[in-house]
Amino acid sequence: MPNLFIDRAKIVVRSGDGGAGKVSFRRQKFVPKGGPDGGDGGNGGDIIFQVNHQMRSLMDITQKKYYAAENGQCGGNSNKTGRSGKSLTIEVPSGTVICSETEREYDMEDTPSLVLLKGGMGGKGNTFFKSSTNQAPYFAQPGESGKELEITLELKLLADVGIVGLPNAGKSQLLATISNARPKVANYPFTTLVPNLGVVKKFKDRPSFTVSDIPGLTPGASKGVGLGISFLKHIERTKILVHMLDSSVTLDQLIQNYKVINNELELYDLKTSLDLSKKPQIVVLNKIDLLDLAKIKQIKSHFPNAFLISAVTGEGIDPLLHQILDTIVITDKTYPEAYTKQINL
Repeated sequence: MPNLFIDRAKIVVRSGDGGAGKVSFRRQKFVPKGGPDGGDGGNGGDIIFQVNHQMRSLMDITQKKYYAAENGQCGGNSNKTGRSGKSLTIEVPSGTVICSETEREYDMEDTPSLVLLKGGMGGKGNTFFKSSTNQAPYFAQPGESGKELEITLELKLLADVGIVGLPNAGKSQLLATISNARPKVANYPFTTLVPNLGVVKKFKDRPSFTVSDIPGLTPGASKGVGLGISFLKHIERTKILVHMLDSSVTLDQLIQNYKVINNELELYDLKTSLDLSKKPQIVVLNKIDLLDLAKIKQIKSHFPNAFLISAVTGEGIDPLLHQILDTIVITDKTYPEAYTKQINL
């Protein structure tokens, strides 16, 4: 079975009902009816969401549409409290956002565990209602009903670096070269149909960081062309962007490709009120192993601040990693304009 990447799921969750209190009286010799001894009902189970850092998709959650915690049991004789219902814990990947029409939005990046719905309280047994004026109450509380909620789960990958670019720019190859990720790599467009996440381990005694390659964006991505919007959301949380270009095309096409991606980021910002286009951006020209010196010199004159690499041979990778790490460190504090690469176009 293929390892499906699912980043959106709609489910219904319900916390457990509280158990009813018991109406009961002690049995005593020569006394028709003893004092009340009805116990309280148990509480209903909660609905809990828990982050599982090993999960990379919402696929497991989509196997069901309805999730319910256990109901509490009714109270018993001899003042016995009913057993509380078991809470239901639903595991989700880090970066999951929980949305509904009636509740506020919850971001699982901010908390590893969340009680979304509390179970209903158990009802009081008739013992609770005994008083000086009512020594034998014939009533008890019903249990409180649980709560039901339709929610949408949306996964946004958590990565320090997002690699963006048109199809076939070499994003997956770069990710495979620098990290522990093993995405599908081939020399044709749309090899990558899902985001891939990898960890770049300590490089020359510098800290490790996470990288995600975003499936090839195309013109119109910000309007939903292809899977554009579905994938653009996965770079919302990244600290910086690596803008990857295929340098083997003509210079005019290279310049146009650069503008296409930045234009889509700006349009997405207008649509969502985000600032993807303002994130620090490192421009990378890939496939220089296919170029002659004249073409490389020509490219450098138009992209003086870009990094020229070959993701296949590894040429130029070390300087790029140093720049990525330097930028990550600085952007943990702020997004300085000096680190946003300015291209002479």
